[in-house]
Amino acid sequence: MMRFLRRSLTGVFLLAVTLALIAWAGGMVRGAVEARMNEEPRSFPQRERVLAVNVVTLEPQTIVPELTVFGELRSQRTLDLRSATGGTVLEANDALVEGGAVTQGQLLLRIDPVEAQAALDRVRADLQDAQAEVRDAERALILAEDELTAARAQATLRDQALTRARDLETRGVGTAAAVETAELAASSAQAAVLTRRQSAASAQARIDQATTRLARAQIGVAEAERAVADTEVYAAFDGTLADVTISPGGRVTANERFAQLVDPTRLEVSFRVSTSQYARLLDDAGALTNAPIAVTLDVSGVNLRADGQITREGAAVGAGQTGRLLFAQLDAAPGFRPGDFVTVRINEPALQGVALVPATAVAPDQTVLIVGAEDRLRSADVTLLRRQGDDVIIGVGANVGATIVAERSPLLGAGIKVRPILPGGIEAAPEPEMITLDADRRAKLIAFVTDGRMPDDVKARIIGQLEEEQVSSETVNRLEARMGS
Repeated sequence: MMRFLRRSLTGVFLLAVTLALIAWAGGMVRGAVEARMNEEPRSFPQRERVLAVNVVTLEPQTIVPELTVFGELRSQRTLDLRSATGGTVLEANDALVEGGAVTQGQLLLRIDPVEAQAALDRVRADLQDAQAEVRDAERALILAEDELTAARAQATLRDQALTRARDLETRGVGTAAAVETAELAASSAQAAVLTRRQSAASAQARIDQATTRLARAQIGVAEAERAVADTEVYAAFDGTLADVTISPGGRVTANERFAQLVDPTRLEVSFRVSTSQYARLLDDAGALTNAPIAVTLDVSGVNLRADGQITREGAAVGAGQTGRLLFAQLDAAPGFRPGDFVTVRINEPALQGVALVPATAVAPDQTVLIVGAEDRLRSADVTLLRRQGDDVIIGVGANVGATIVAERSPLLGAGIKVRPILPGGIEAAPEPEMITLDADRRAKLIAFVTDGRMPDDVKARIIGQLEEEQVSSETVNRLEARMGS
């Protein structure tokens, strides 16, 4: 019984101690919570956010804007090779292939001349007949003139006989019958003269007709000879052949195009510009300037380049098209061929007092952010003149020497403080603000640094700065912030 009682009292004692400890712990927790809730909230100083930005400086300069368009190369000398006569191809030059190079006067093609030669022989025979007819007509004219001369002489004699007969009749010696006979003879002689004159006129007309026939025969011979010559086709100038469609043994018809001769050394480029771009290429008189151009062709990473200048413009705007079609003649253009699609860069008239900046520096409303006093941003208006790829040309105006943000973002705006970064990743370090410390303030700062847990070399450097007459405000503020923590 006693044993049970002792164990019971021990259990009650341990329970009481446990409850007392629990109550004591609860009181401590409650007191800590009340003390925490009764404390004033700690306030930390808010530090202004400073953004790092890339900047560029607006320096006025003279810039030649470059207009970039696309165009197509073409040859200024292109000739369609056609056969003037039809027939079978007897001979073709080895260079008469696609891309074959030929020289001026080189024989390209020979067509079977049998038909043309036969036609030439026929017209030559006709020419001989015409020449014989002319000679015969000339001889006939000579004979007709001789006959006319004889008839006139006969008429003269008949007139003299009539005169004698009349004289004899007057003297009473002759008779009236003799006079009548003489008059009839004279009249017949005059009729014979008229007949001979008609024969002479007919002979002269025959000569004219024979001469005309001879001229026609000569023309026919010339045409036949030209037809024979046209059976051989020669190169008109040095060039390269394209679109070749004939070979030896084939047959061509009259006026059939069998190849095209292209001069690859006389190239020009045609390209289209907008009306506003065209207006920038005009001079004060409104005429198109001979602006220099550069033509490039990217071939597997290797750029072919040729220079030239604008020579003329299209006479009219095509249906359904806009802008202006311009043509430029190229200088030496090795590697280029007609039909190449190339990039054309045109040098416009130079602009004075402008600056070239990244396109990301100018907002759609043509404003820029200028880094002003205390590295805070302010907005300024600019004039956008040209776009050059990823850059733009702007008028500097009153912002000469200003530093602007090169890459704008939605986080940037007027009044925001920034940390400028110059091109090349170099930060533009602002000049530190220097202040003068009184003796008590200087002594407190030196004592804090001396007692602080810093390396000795750092302590010596900071104490050396604090002992100067002018001390950086940034250093003082940093140390005083540590002292108050």
